[in-house]
Amino acid sequence: MQTSGNTILITGGGSGIGRELAHEWHDLGNTVIVAGRTQHSLDETATGRENIHAMLLDIGDADDIGRFAREVVAAHPDLNVLVNNAGIMRFEEVGEARNLADAEETIVTNLLGPMRLTDALIEHLKAQDNAAIVNVTSGLAFVPMPKTATYSATKAALHSYTISLRVKLAGQVEVVELAPPAVQTELTPGQSTREGYMPLGAFIEETMAGFTRAETPEEVLTEKVLFLRNAEAEGRFSEALAMTSSF
Repeated sequence: MQTSGNTILITGGGSGIGRELAHEWHDLGNTVIVAGRTQHSLDETATGRENIHAMLLDIGDADDIGRFAREVVAAHPDLNVLVNNAGIMRFEEVGEARNLADAEETIVTNLLGPMRLTDALIEHLKAQDNAAIVNVTSGLAFVPMPKTATYSATKAALHSYTISLRVKLAGQVEVVELAPPAVQTELTPGQSTREGYMPLGAFIEETMAGFTRAETPEEVLTEKVLFLRNAEAEGRFSEALAMTSSF
């Protein structure tokens, strides 16, 4: 993925990882479109940076994704990078009968949303030079956290889907997976100050070092996420699962 000269669309760009990636890529000389459900948050991301553009998108609504895809391509015909970053995490008790509304919303937002938006933009991206898709998964794609079982499952599924995309788009669109560790953002209440989680600034710094290499790796990983990413390969899966289970 080239460092500058892109037109980059980032979903979930109104806060957290999405906002900070938008700022970093903008400052490297890219045009950035941030998309999300809340205009005020998107405008805050764009403040002071003339080449960040805010556009409303409900990633959980299939019809709105279609509307958005048509409008973003019309407004930004040079769009060549899609970053599927929007996501939600809900705590749940899967060991008992419960209302599945949170689980269903998580699947629609975290998995169907990226699939639908990718599908809506894929033909456009294939026609662009230096095209790329970046799917944001999680360390929990590799070792689940039982307290967030559906979130973990959607990220595992997106990891698998990303591998398939990479194979099918080889030579046409570069496909990159960004798998964060637990990062201090407001993904869940109180997470931005939770002890033991990676500070957002440190995460962004290490992540951007991966994206600015001469060749972007297929998986952009921080040192902190490797405990989960490599747990099974290194024979530590049970240990890692015990850790995530103790949350």
